[in-house]
Order: sequence, then C-alpha cells, then structure tokens
Amino acid sequence: MRAVFFDFVGTLITKEGENVTHQNIVREVLKRAGRGDLDYVKLWGEYEEESSAMFRELAGKPYVKIREVDTEAMRRVAKRYGFEVPDDFWEVSIAMHERYGRLFPDAVEAIKSLKDLGLHVGILTDSDNDYIEAHLKALGIYGFFDSITTSEDAGFYKPHERPFRLALERAGVKAEEALYVGDNPAKDCVGARKVGMRSVLLDPEGAKRELWNNCDFIVSRLSEVVEIVKGLMEK
Repeated sequence: MRAVFFDFVGTLITKEGENVTHQNIVREVLKRAGRGDLDYVKLWGEYEEESSAMFRELAGKPYVKIREVDTEAMRRVAKRYGFEVPDDFWEVSIAMHERYGRLFPDAVEAIKSLKDLGLHVGILTDSDNDYIEAHLKALGIYGFFDSITTSEDAGFYKPHERPFRLALERAGVKAEEALYVGDNPAKDCVGARKVGMRSVLLDPEGAKRELWNNCDFIVSRLSEVVEIVKGLMEK
C-alpha cells in the first residue's frame, strides 16, 4: 500500500455544507436579479434537479466544463421565472463554495495520519481545476495533498478509467498499491475497480446499502480509512 486517493464532495466535504453553499448561490443570483419575491429554497431544489440530471448523463463520458453545466442548470431555472443569470455566475459559485464549504470533522486528522504512514495522499475528483484549487485553499488543506487529479485533467468523468489511471501515473504507483475513497458506489467504487484499485465507500448513514457489493470496504467515518490502510500494510 503506497497511495490513498480521495473524492471531494461528499467524501472530504459534507453534502450538507454543499447544499447550504448552493442555496446561497441561488439566493445571490436572485438578489442580483432583483427577484426577492421568489423562494430561493424552492428554486435551489429545481436547480439541484437540473444539475443532477445533467451530471448523470455525463458519467463516464468526455469532460465538459462543470462551470458550463452548472450555469446552464441555473439558466433553465431562471427562464421559468423570467430573470437573467449574471455573467459572473461561476465566480459567484466559487466565492460561495469558499465561504460555506465544510469538511467532515475527522477529515484533517485522517489525511495527516495517512501522510504520517508515508503514503502518497491525493485527490481524484470530477471537478474543474479552478474550483478545486480555490476550495481546497479556502479550507486550508491545499498543501496537504501530494497530487490533485480532476476530470478536467483527464478529459473524462468517472467512472471512466482515464481519471483513475492518470492519478496513478502522477503518484507513480501501481493500481494494486492504491486505495480510492469516495461516496458514490457507481462512479467511485466501479471506476476504481476497473483499473485494479481497492475501493472504500464512505456511507455514514448506510443509505447506499443496496450498492455496497460494488465496493471493497464500507466505512461510516474517514478515520476508519486509516485503520483499513494499516491492516493492508501489514499483509
């Protein structure tokens, strides 16, 4: 065992924090449009539906800038209610992510513990490069990672093999020497297994039990990843 890679949203940062972030993005868009009469929480729900549907279609396919997907999702909602999305929507989005993103409570400790074991610790995520860099710096953990690999770098979205192979190449490790931690069984576990990496599913509430068989390990806390790694290193 020489390397551990993490997904980002839902794995290192909480989905609850991401929801708050997106609600504030919608609220700022409505403020800019002078549409305080609209319920930002209701429109946030519609925005999430549009965005999620578009990203489901992109799974495993060639990379399209996430900024374009998110902006189009917001424009579809805006069209229904007769207002315009600001030209700097992506800048608004990044600013809100920097302000409201929240790490899982044990994320920093887990990362530091893995680095103390002498492992390469990287991020492998479906993301635009400017988003992940800005967000990691805002969270104060940018310097913790030995490598950061995005779908923008790889040219494909997970679970396509290319993002996983590129992360391995950058770390200089073989697939069987690496572990991938994510929160999406269909994208994270399946993609990792395709290239021969072991996979860990973070499922705090056990909500994805029906897809557990796609993954090698299931954890409810990131601290458990450290114990899994220690066990693998002893073999």
